[in-house]
Amino acid sequence: MTATIKPLTADDLESVIAIDTAIAGHSRRGFFEKRLAAALKQPANYIYVGLHDNHKLAGYALAKLVAGEFGEPGAKASFDAIGVAPNYQGHGAGQKLLASVKDILIHKGVEELTSHVLWSDPAMVTFLNHAGFTLAPRLVLTRDTSPILLEEEAEDVDEVLEIDHSAPEGDDPDALSHDRILVRSMAEADLDAIIRIDRKTTGNDRSAYYQRKQHEVLHQSGVRVSLVAELEGFVVGFIMARVDFGEFGNTSPEAVMDALGVNPDYQGQGVGQALMAKLMANLAILQVDNVRTEISWNDTSLAAYLDATGFVPAQVLALSCTLSK
Repeated sequence: MTATIKPLTADDLESVIAIDTAIAGHSRRGFFEKRLAAALKQPANYIYVGLHDNHKLAGYALAKLVAGEFGEPGAKASFDAIGVAPNYQGHGAGQKLLASVKDILIHKGVEELTSHVLWSDPAMVTFLNHAGFTLAPRLVLTRDTSPILLEEEAEDVDEVLEIDHSAPEGDDPDALSHDRILVRSMAEADLDAIIRIDRKTTGNDRSAYYQRKQHEVLHQSGVRVSLVAELEGFVVGFIMARVDFGEFGNTSPEAVMDALGVNPDYQGQGVGQALMAKLMANLAILQVDNVRTEISWNDTSLAAYLDATGFVPAQVLALSCTLSK
């Protein structure tokens, strides 16, 4: 194949959507519109390449920075979209695209590339295996959006939320904890409070990570579903989550929960449970069926919390590939 690889541009959007639609059988226009717009606006945080054959787009690959900063030790990226036009498949186009993504990331000093794949997708599993990916020490969990009931004693559930887990009532969800805890939509002005909660629970300053993550959940999500909790007029907890647009502009049937945290000074007061219950209620209204998250395999406290709130293992494999020069 004599096709060449170069960065995608805004002019490639319709071709990217057409290739993805031909592969998946339905359009994800909303997802690609937001992703490509974010990549073009913040190129330092994204990799976006296309395989061009005589000025025609034959395939594309997208990756994004998820940990650290380019050029810094421990930087990680996520490989989360690839597509090859049907008439170009079987000729090494996918391998060429992924190799280009790897080369760019290595040049930028990224040490690890991660991805997810359905265990029931043998073609993609084989593709990533041949590209050097192996099982990562991470677990992917899922839960339907049925209501979370408020227990009279929230201490046991909330204690495990005194650590910030980033990486992720009654029948009336609006009457959480006797209206003591205000749960509202996250706003950009909440960023400083979120960073303070994370710094207090981890001892690390991850301002750049949360700046990047908040921009993603507020501006790239199909609808805004991220939440913060307030007590005594202060932000004391948060959940960052996102929902992509699916076919015909409808919301995707699955949401992704990226991060959650509760100020340890407010543990045992039902903050974590209030946030999770409100998230599930909001997603159910949006007709989102499930929410997915990812945790370290040995994070037993978070695993126990998610188990208590109804999460179970998803049929998804977490993979990683070490990058080296």
